[in-house]
Amino acid sequence: MSNIKLFESKQVRSAWNDEEQKWYFSITDIVGILSESIDPLAYWRKLKERLKKEGNETVTNCHGLKMPAADGKMRMTDVADTEQLLRLIQSIPSPKAEPFKQWLAKVGYERMQEIADPSQSLDRARENWQKLGRSEKWIQQRMTGQETRNKLTDYWQDSGVKKGDEFAFLTNIIHQEWTGLTVKKHKDLKGLKTQNLRDHMSEAELIFTALA
Repeated sequence: MSNIKLFESKQVRSAWNDEEQKWYFSITDIVGILSESIDPLAYWRKLKERLKKEGNETVTNCHGLKMPAADGKMRMTDVADTEQLLRLIQSIPSPKAEPFKQWLAKVGYERMQEIADPSQSLDRARENWQKLGRSEKWIQQRMTGQETRNKLTDYWQDSGVKKGDEFAFLTNIIHQEWTGLTVKKHKDLKGLKTQNLRDHMSEAELIFTALA
């Protein structure tokens, strides 16, 4: 289950593994937040190379998951679980290190609450959108659109469509029908990179997305 978490209004791509019962987070997103580098990917490559030379087992144990990239497609991304991240954070000098550790603990605690009461995940999504300054009308449209999207992806999955590239391909077709743009071009138009396009749509765009 992939979604977006917010740390100080910065987006962190994440995925919950039901089998392992743990979160995995995009390392480049976190490196970008902690280092404030203009090129988090390059920063991570250099850091990973240095840590490997030092024999750091944490880097060796990190693996990749498919997550939404800047172009809207699902691409392999280096990820780490909470334990691995706590070790990596020690290698990145940052005044945000301690606040980020507290944030990781909070994310883990909130997941346990959501398992016990799934409605809390919706409440947290609403809270995050409110922090981003969205109106109640926008939030309602966003949540309605998400419900429609979930029904559509469930239908695709029941029909044998595989998640990942096939979902992205079908989404692109639908998106082009009402915008005349691919998801990537639409994101480029809005100046977005890894952010969720729907989170940056206007009220009108959300309505058309739900109708498409």
